[in-house]
Amino acid sequence: MGRTGELILGIIGGIFGILGAIFAMTVGGIGAAFGAGNGVIWLGFTAMIFSVIGLVGSTITKGKRKLGGWMMIGSAVGGTISISAFYILPGLLLLIGGIMALVRKEGKK
Repeated sequence: MGRTGELILGIIGGIFGILGAIFAMTVGGIGAAFGAGNGVIWLGFTAMIFSVIGLVGSTITKGKRKLGGWMMIGSAVGGTISISAFYILPGLLLLIGGIMALVRKEGKK
């Protein structure tokens, strides 16, 4: 079975993170159209980068579980700092998957 749980949590978290980042960029674009500045657009872009890092981290957990786990935890923290409320669900999924990758030992076959 391997690291299927971490892989699935990371992929779902990364996809939801990308959707949250797109939503944040959309809200920021609407705000920028009304003269509010474009800071939220850049925060959405950084959340997109963190989501991709989380996806990559989840895919490498089968081979390098510690590196993948730390990548998922880092992307959960970074994405939450970037767009906070839009990253709650993806942040939790990536955080749980990252902790599972670091803590769970490989079982006997």
